[in-house]
This record gives sequence, structure tokens and C-alpha cells, in this order.
Amino acid sequence: MTKTKHNAAPLLAASIAAALGMAAGAAQAQEQERCYGVSMAGENDCAAGPGTSCAGTSTLDYQGNAWTLVPAGTCAEMMLPEDGMGHARMGVSAEMLEEGGYGPGIARDLPASLDPAIVATYMPAMMGDDMMHDDMSDDTMMDEG
Repeated sequence: MTKTKHNAAPLLAASIAAALGMAAGAAQAQEQERCYGVSMAGENDCAAGPGTSCAGTSTLDYQGNAWTLVPAGTCAEMMLPEDGMGHARMGVSAEMLEEGGYGPGIARDLPASLDPAIVATYMPAMMGDDMMHDDMSDDTMMDEG
């Protein structure tokens, strides 16, 4: 019986260590957020918007409806290159989209084949501190490539 008690202690210690490791992993996962419009083509994380099926299926750099996990609080702070018209790009967190009542994406850098009715649910593209003008056509938000 004494032998069983000695064997149980290492097993208990291993179980506690595993549980602590899983808790640390969960805490680390909570410190990340979905950030839309910052992935390079083919490097998005899973469950991007229409026109993509899962991880790695975005077709454009900085595609507005594709997301990647980033450290929490860094999404809007990321340095991104300007678009082809010289307008500033910025990432948008899923939380920001939900708070604004928008669909899952930013209305910029999208595949040309994407349904305009879907694009209409996305957050308007930001240009510096100003919102994109309402009179801009969908063609200015879509990439023809």
C-alpha cells in the first residue's frame, strides 16, 4: 500500500502541471484578438469572410474581410502601407465591428466578385481620421485582380 502512495504522488504532480499548462495556454489565447484587413494574401486565419473558406484562403493582401489573430489591443495600431490611391489603411478588431453593428469586414481591398450587398454590411474603409465618402462607388473599394 505504501508503494501505491509513492506512485500516486508523481502522477498527481504531473496532472497538476498539465492543468496549469492548459490554463496558461487559455490565458495566452485570451490575450489575442481577431484583426480584419491586416493579413497578406493566403496568410489569414480561419473563418474569413465570403470568398474565403478557411485559413490561408484570402486572395488579396490586406483583404478587408480576412482576419488574423494579433495581440489584444494592437489591431488598430498596426503600421500598414497605404492603398493604391494613397489612402491610409488600418486594421479593425472584431470587437469594433460588432460594436458598430457591422458585418465581418472592412469595405476595402475585397475581391471584385464579392456581392455588393455583403460589402454594404461591412465597416466603411478608414482614410486617416476620416470615413470613406459615401459617394465613392463600390469599384473604388474592390480590387479587380
